[in-house]
Amino acid sequence: MAGNSFGQAFRITTAGESHGPGNVVIIDGVPPGIPISVEDLLVDLNRRKPGQSKIVTQRKEADHPEILSGVFEGITTGTSLAILIRNEDQRSKDYSDIKDKYRPGHADYTYDAKYGFRDYRGGGRSSARETNVRVAAGVVAKKILSAAFGGRIIGYVTQVGHLKAIISDPTSITAAQVETFSDGSLNPVRCPDHDLARQMFDFIDSVRKDGDSIGGVAEIAAINVPAGLGEPVFDKLKADIAKALFSIPAVLGVEYGSGFGCATMRGSENNDHFIAEESDESGASVIGTDTNRHGGNLGGISTGQPLVFRAAVKPTSSLLIEQPTVTSQGEATTIRTKGRHDPCLLPRFVPIAEAMIAITLADHWLRWRAQCAAAPDRTHNV
Repeated sequence: MAGNSFGQAFRITTAGESHGPGNVVIIDGVPPGIPISVEDLLVDLNRRKPGQSKIVTQRKEADHPEILSGVFEGITTGTSLAILIRNEDQRSKDYSDIKDKYRPGHADYTYDAKYGFRDYRGGGRSSARETNVRVAAGVVAKKILSAAFGGRIIGYVTQVGHLKAIISDPTSITAAQVETFSDGSLNPVRCPDHDLARQMFDFIDSVRKDGDSIGGVAEIAAINVPAGLGEPVFDKLKADIAKALFSIPAVLGVEYGSGFGCATMRGSENNDHFIAEESDESGASVIGTDTNRHGGNLGGISTGQPLVFRAAVKPTSSLLIEQPTVTSQGEATTIRTKGRHDPCLLPRFVPIAEAMIAITLADHWLRWRAQCAAAPDRTHNV
């Protein structure tokens, strides 16, 4: 009932707060025999952790994971996999003078309304600090997808404020493009359009110097996903991915395929036409579509085309700029947040979004395998 678990066949349960001892995830449903090490987990955790550049929060956290159970001699056992990430650089005193004030854009008031009190130190459970263990779980999910069908997930920033990149083919984007520039140096914004990425960096930095923040959009593509994943009606693949993305703090909008662009299209423009592509190993034709405005989903079930989702991420709510607010007693006052915060959430949002889509796909893959894998006369490649 408490809403701290996600998924069915591949199920994660998380606990932890921003300024508590740490965060933990328990993952149920992990198949046995998957190689998992701390080094594997660190690849994506290092992409999410704070302090990567001057345009993200300067909180210093190693985010070093501890595998507590579910792995023996570097291989998953099939039992519950537990991962702990300790907090090391909390500065709770930064929040002591605002403990009775409601921060605009935060969950302070709603937590008081629900529970009658709240952990005011960095937002407690509502802080994005809790997403570090989701990223760790996402690494496990990515390994499942890669082993099962060569699944690959790539996320990147497409928009910061008014600066917008046009990515015509998400399947062509590589991790190297997202993470580094052509000279090998860090791409701190994670936009694959490198010229625009540099403009985005300068823009974010100027906003930071103003004590303000800026929002934007990230796009996430899941590639090589087979047709047939997803459940009719309430557990549509698109619905579960939308829930997964909306569960991430600061997400205000989610779309897939042509998204809101479909509102100005006619049906003849928006429809993707089915085509017979190259034959598979059995000699049967593989069904595909000539375009992918449906974003890899029809009826909430994957079509075999790339899944392409976008998430709109709001500007960081914690600002150095003084803002009007009220106290928990309803008295008018002002507030200025002293803590260390990202002037733009997008660069560190990317690995979190990748993780949540990977977790959702791993769940639906395992659900499909349990229900349909032995069915005869399959008509598509799964």
